[in-house]
Amino acid sequence: MLLVIIIVLGRWPTNEYAITPANATPVAPLVTIHGVTTNPHHDKILFTDVFLSRVSVLQEITDQFRSHVQLVPADELTEPGISTSELNAQGFLEMSDAKQAAEVAAFRALGWRVSSTLRGAVVTGVVDASPAASAKLHVGDEIVGVNSTTIRSDCQLIGYFHDLAPGTAATLHVDRVTISKTGVLSYGSATSVPIRTAAVPSNVGPSGCPGVSGAERSWLGVSLEDGLHFQLPAAVNINTANIGGPSAGLAMTLTLINKLSAGSLTGGHVVAATGTMAVNGQVGAVGGVEEKAVAVHRAGARYFLVPDGDGNVNAARAAHQPDLTILPVRSLKQALRDLRRLGGVKPVALSSSV
Repeated sequence: MLLVIIIVLGRWPTNEYAITPANATPVAPLVTIHGVTTNPHHDKILFTDVFLSRVSVLQEITDQFRSHVQLVPADELTEPGISTSELNAQGFLEMSDAKQAAEVAAFRALGWRVSSTLRGAVVTGVVDASPAASAKLHVGDEIVGVNSTTIRSDCQLIGYFHDLAPGTAATLHVDRVTISKTGVLSYGSATSVPIRTAAVPSNVGPSGCPGVSGAERSWLGVSLEDGLHFQLPAAVNINTANIGGPSAGLAMTLTLINKLSAGSLTGGHVVAATGTMAVNGQVGAVGGVEEKAVAVHRAGARYFLVPDGDGNVNAARAAHQPDLTILPVRSLKQALRDLRRLGGVKPVALSSSV
């Protein structure tokens, strides 16, 4: 009977997910750059990820006695109304965005001018039982038009539907995304997608878009981001197969700068980094930092660059990893200054920038 109970508890899922330490990996071997001169040195800048898995009742009980395991309710992982079945697609979209931001921030930090254009509104989440779900919109789809109107940004799309009556029929023009099993996003040509708006649910707040004020009348049931596209001076590929989320942004940015410049950015030290990266060089907070500190220490890192916000630094220190120095950072400029204090050099581009 006891064995039966254990088996049942082991298969009975809860509404919680476990975050546990995963791997810390050097970024440089994952990067290829064509079109500009690169540095072949072998500095180690590590990025780290975590395992995210839904837990059973039995795991929930046993995890209380394990160290460096964080239990997170499912509703903290997604926005209201969005199923956790979207997590993988959202993670891969976030990684795609993080790689793009890292590339832009790295080239700009070395003096290149990188131009950008807005080409649409990208779907980052689809609410269950919404007009968007009925229209079979998916995370990563890029809405580039409505009826005869070209859409350039998320706020333009929100503004288009803001004053329309619920039940209004429209045709979206969508660049459909295909996400491979390993997380590579690819797009085809625009397709027409019919949709009919619904009344705005009571739990949906204001959009926050400039120039869009007052209560919205029509609702699609999507969360959105701007479809930003950048013209880079070189072709960059970062192989992040099967890894999602935005937290490798800082590590990827530092690695790209290291590859594109002379000298050692790290002063020969094994350095790990976590944190989102914005195209303007700002570093943002991430989750699972305590577990990431464990992973980078196991991988031999001596220094760990951690976002200075949202409790990330305290979480990293709570891991109590001996001989691992936590360096709080808020920006790429600060991270580069910190590395120079460790013996690294100021980066100077190997190819001339324009």
